[in-house]
Parts: sequence; C-alpha cells; structure tokens
Amino acid sequence: MNPVFNMDAATMSPVALFIQADWVVKFVMGGLLLASIWTWALIIAFWRRLGRIRKGMTGFERDFWKAEDIDAFYKAEADKDLPSARVFAAGVKEWRRSTAGGSIDKHGTRERLATAMGAAAALEIDRISDRLNILATIGSVAPFVGLFGTVWGIMRSFTGIAQAQNSSLAVVAPGIAEALFATAIGLFAAIPAVIAYNRFSHGVNRIEAALNRFADGFHTTLSRQLDGGR
Repeated sequence: MNPVFNMDAATMSPVALFIQADWVVKFVMGGLLLASIWTWALIIAFWRRLGRIRKGMTGFERDFWKAEDIDAFYKAEADKDLPSARVFAAGVKEWRRSTAGGSIDKHGTRERLATAMGAAAALEIDRISDRLNILATIGSVAPFVGLFGTVWGIMRSFTGIAQAQNSSLAVVAPGIAEALFATAIGLFAAIPAVIAYNRFSHGVNRIEAALNRFADGFHTTLSRQLDGGR
C-alpha cells in the first residue's frame, strides 16, 4: 500500500505515476508502451513499403504499355520485385503452356489465363497485407487492456481508503491518477493503430484494384493475340 502522497507536479508526472503504480498496473503500462512502439514501427514500415510498391507499379505498367515486344519485355522486367511484375509473369507462363501445342483451345486458354493472373494477384495482396492485422488487434485490444489497469488501480485505491479510513483527496488522487494513466496509455497505443489500419487498408485496396486492372488489360491483349492466331 502506498503512503499518502502530496499532489505536486512531480508526483503527478507520468514517470512518477508509473513508479508509484502497483506491479499489475506497471505490467499493463509496460505492455501498452511496447505495443505503442511496435505500432509506430509497423506504421513506418508499411508507409514506406506501400509507397515503394505504388511507385514501382506505376513505372512498370507505364513501361509495359509502351513495349512492342512482350517476350522481350518479359525477359527484361519479369524478375522485378513488384506485384504487377509477378502477375505479368504468371500470365506469360500460362500463355506459353497453353499455346505450346499444335491446337489451341481459345476458350480454355482465356479461362486459365484469368485464373492464373487472378491467383497471382490474390497472393500478392496477401503478401502486402501481411502483419496488417497486428494494427487491427492493437487498435481493438489496447483500450481494454488499459481499462483493466484502470479497474485494478481503482480497486486498489478503494482498498487503501478502507485501510486508512480516510477518503480525503490526498489519499484517493494518486491511485486514481495511476489508474487513469493506464487508460491513457491504452488509447495512446490504440488510436494511431486504428487510424493507420484504416489508411493502409485503403492503400492495399487501391493496389488490389490496380493489379486487377492490369491483369484485365493484359488478359485482353493476350485474347486479341488468340483471335489473331498469333
């Protein structure tokens, strides 16, 4: 049980509140601080990654639509570490397998091309959104973890009041402040996580739409080649 604290600025500072807190509340605060650090690390990593992917895909698709020889473009660009490059490679590989024989099933080839590129696009989206669910988890769980620390701290304060038989503000305030500080840290971890998750989910959806548009355009190009007998 903590002794009676003076409510000066030093005592009510965040560091003092952490030091004075019960070990359970300290554990909650420490976990939430680690979650906050992890959140910001993920935010920075995702922000840089999505920016690089969008920029690379824009350049790749621009060069693709300018290319006159798909085979030459495939040899030069298919190995790039880009979602659109891997979707393109999946389409070319399926095209070569489907047109390797003497007779070509045009309808079957079109379906296989759509399936191959659609599966490649879905796989790329899964790769891009990997660990994005961590932000959603932190955003939804952190406030409740902070609330647990708050409830524990308030229960501890009430126990102290009963033992001291004194309900003055000087006795109650430190414990209540510690408890509310746990909730504040929970919100500090949760709010950026929720905002970032929504923002990055929108970014992933835009990349998925761009991949699907590229796959549809490439599929149309290959379909014209089938109709032309090439």
